[in-house]
Amino acid sequence: MDAATQACLRTKVLVLDDSAVYSGSLKHFCHEHELICIRPQRAGADSVMSILRSNVDLGGIMLFEHYGGKLQGLELARRIQAVRPELPIFYRREQSSSLAGLSERDALMFCCGYALSDLQMLRAALASSIFSRIYPNELVRGIAEMSKSALEMLFLRCEVAVQSPFLAVKDRIVYGEMFTLIAIESSWCRGYMMLQAEEAPLMGLLAPEAGQGMDFRQLNSALGEATNLIWGSFKNRYAGGANQQSASLLTQVPIIVNHQRRYISFGSDDPQLCIKYQLRDRERADAPGVTLVQRFVFNLCWAPDEFQENPSVESLVESGELELF
Repeated sequence: MDAATQACLRTKVLVLDDSAVYSGSLKHFCHEHELICIRPQRAGADSVMSILRSNVDLGGIMLFEHYGGKLQGLELARRIQAVRPELPIFYRREQSSSLAGLSERDALMFCCGYALSDLQMLRAALASSIFSRIYPNELVRGIAEMSKSALEMLFLRCEVAVQSPFLAVKDRIVYGEMFTLIAIESSWCRGYMMLQAEEAPLMGLLAPEAGQGMDFRQLNSALGEATNLIWGSFKNRYAGGANQQSASLLTQVPIIVNHQRRYISFGSDDPQLCIKYQLRDRERADAPGVTLVQRFVFNLCWAPDEFQENPSVESLVESGELELF
């Protein structure tokens, strides 16, 4: 698959670099490589750890070896590893474009070591750890369209805005308390789709009338129906093909859920396709919007070269295979 058919997906990286050079060459490099750079507003390791314990979606961390003081970056990396071991860390060094001089144990914490004088190591590490999976443009656009349509159909009072799709790279933190999971299967992909949301804001948004409460079971049902509608549209549009594997031959991997840590793992480090939807009540313009997070985890089968959209009735009529009665 060539670059012209690759979806232009971005991902967020947490930049822990308090030197002046970040505002120059490194910032320009991140922009060129579709990285959305965010930095802590407050200095200090405690601020960094607070961010990492939150629900922020991250593709990785760019850490300067002297962030916070002489060689303080190494100690911070150890703390990051303890809290978010799944996130790749790119270690910027003043002199060496490698991890030379670190102990074997410390070197294992980093995807690469690089210097501003030679960004080739960083470029290669990004390609292998963050942008290692291709999502066809047609698939990404189609998913956003059908999901928006399903949400508007189900939540009639709401305006639904689609935010830019992005990659969650090895990020296994669950957003909010509401969570649905459904299997996705076709001849070219197998995995799961998730919808995640915070319970209280979504319940307030979907309450039938002001002052009238909504039972959490009704909310469960609504989110479950939204999941079914999206999967039904996906199946009709993309899940055709005569090469479906026999059910007896399909492999499975354990799904691990840790409720206390709000953590879920599908046994794969492949980047997940993520789209956020903002739901807003048309009748209450001053009410805050509610975020719904959608994730696709194609951890069991992924063959984008075989991806194709099922023909629509209109296209079959145009080609002469069907005629209007």
